[in-house]
Amino acid sequence: MITVKKINLNSRSEIDRFVQFPFDLYKEHPQWVPPFISDVRTMLNPEKHPYYEHSDAEFFIAQRDGEVMGRIAALENKPFNQYHDKKDAEFYLFECINDQEVANALFETVITWARERGLNKLVGPKGFGPLDGYGIQIEGFEHRQMMNMMNYNYPYYRDLVENLGFTKIVDFVSSYIQPQNFQLPPKVRKAAGIAKKRGSFTVVDFENKRELVKWAGRIGQAYNQAFVDNWEYYPLSQNEIDFVVKNVMTIVDPDLMKIITKNDEVVGFVFPFPDVSAAMQKNKGKLGPFAILRLLMEIKKTNWISFNGVGILPEYQGLGGNAIMYAELEKSMHTNEQFIHAELTQVAETAEQMRKDLKNLGVKFYKNHRVYQRDI
Repeated sequence: MITVKKINLNSRSEIDRFVQFPFDLYKEHPQWVPPFISDVRTMLNPEKHPYYEHSDAEFFIAQRDGEVMGRIAALENKPFNQYHDKKDAEFYLFECINDQEVANALFETVITWARERGLNKLVGPKGFGPLDGYGIQIEGFEHRQMMNMMNYNYPYYRDLVENLGFTKIVDFVSSYIQPQNFQLPPKVRKAAGIAKKRGSFTVVDFENKRELVKWAGRIGQAYNQAFVDNWEYYPLSQNEIDFVVKNVMTIVDPDLMKIITKNDEVVGFVFPFPDVSAAMQKNKGKLGPFAILRLLMEIKKTNWISFNGVGILPEYQGLGGNAIMYAELEKSMHTNEQFIHAELTQVAETAEQMRKDLKNLGVKFYKNHRVYQRDI
């Protein structure tokens, strides 16, 4: 018999069981990258995560004979619903054995939770903020997960949710390219050069994290505004922006970061991150001194790079800003011979112009994560 239990957020042992389950489910799986345990714990801590300043979440585990068989989080993102005039609940952190009965019990619990709050649709996987990966993976299982910037799951997850009547709402596609083969069309490079000569846009480089931190506030605001037309957008609070920037700084390499400014305001950015997935797998979710040292060493030797944060404010996309952004993306790929593989991580299909641009630039779509919806 399956029983579903709500996690008591004041109980360390119950939180431990929730956090530990995927480590058991994917033990030694070559493509799964363990999250930082401290990050997951923060999601379950209303005192530490800025999401709880405006919204609610609860967490559940499914058990059979006292053993954990699955888990799920139920969320109500109130600013998102207010901005889009919706009554959505979200599910996240869904993990489950290949058992439809277990999945049914978890989702029935979340649906009941949502109905009791007057919500009429369940959407997910969708997390606590823009750093959390979207969707259930439906393609590209042979490729390693890109750090904790996306989710990885077994292929049977798709069946578990679709058997419950969930249908696609949006896909997030990740693209592969060999950096040295990334070449802009001459007309794009020419447009970038013209825009620079006019002096309307400036590209800012960084030599160290100290310089980058000085721009952190303005970068955060630009990040918040650049994706305003995207499906997943909602206006982040200042504390959420600060939270995102602080977490990003853990693995950032300032030499690779580029921002585009106009009148000293950030209007675009290219954020490349060295892929430290191999170190994260060895660290097994830990983030102590030796684990951090391993991450720092991996930054210097990895041959993979992720571009997860490439954007330009919508009002500048037709004024040469797009051309400069792609020119800087090309420069980032070509200037460091350390990297021979690159991924553009999770671009929503609703970002139509960027998806079109990437296709024209010859990237290969090689992973797909699907966000699902169901009326409840």
